[in-house]
Amino acid sequence: MFTGIVEEVGEIVDVRQDDEVVVLTVRGPKVSADAAHGDSIAVNGCCLTVIDDEGVSGDQFRVEVVPETLRRTALGSVVAGSKVNLERALPAGGRLGGHIVQGHVDGVGVLVSRTPGERSDEVRFSLPGTLSRYVVEKGSIAVDGVSLTVAGTDPETFTVALIPTTLADTTLGTRRPGDTVNLEVDIVAKYVERLSADYLGGSGGEARIQ
Repeated sequence: MFTGIVEEVGEIVDVRQDDEVVVLTVRGPKVSADAAHGDSIAVNGCCLTVIDDEGVSGDQFRVEVVPETLRRTALGSVVAGSKVNLERALPAGGRLGGHIVQGHVDGVGVLVSRTPGERSDEVRFSLPGTLSRYVVEKGSIAVDGVSLTVAGTDPETFTVALIPTTLADTTLGTRRPGDTVNLEVDIVAKYVERLSADYLGGSGGEARIQ
């Protein structure tokens, strides 16, 4: 589990195809310091497993990206030199500074517009229709692994306000219209929907008479 509080911005050093799997070498001195085989690290919000591979320097780690992840995320577009948000898994007893983030990407969005302010930016992203019901104003969403508060929504997009720290310490500070991002909606909303499905009626959500 993660929190959506990015620890550092890393860099893709190498992208290598190994049969159907893509092997990424990522430079991130902070998260690599104690990375070991089998550890989980979120790369742009995708939970990936560190592999024990020879020839990796102390400030780097390697992960494998399977076809399922490539289909469902924006990781297929990264190249050597791409900047990525990195976060290690939350330790037991650690602080949940953002919100509960699994690192299981629900869909891919596109940065639609960006309105710079004096110190903060308002950014609008497209939202796949299947995810819109899980995104509410003042709720939480993870964008490329960054825990954000939703400022506004409509059926096809949502807006967030990026504070100076987020602009400086994550890749969202340099994202531009047309860029794709990984989206993970609040897991609590999905569980509530699933658990209440047998008790709800039609589209209005009224209780079903048993």
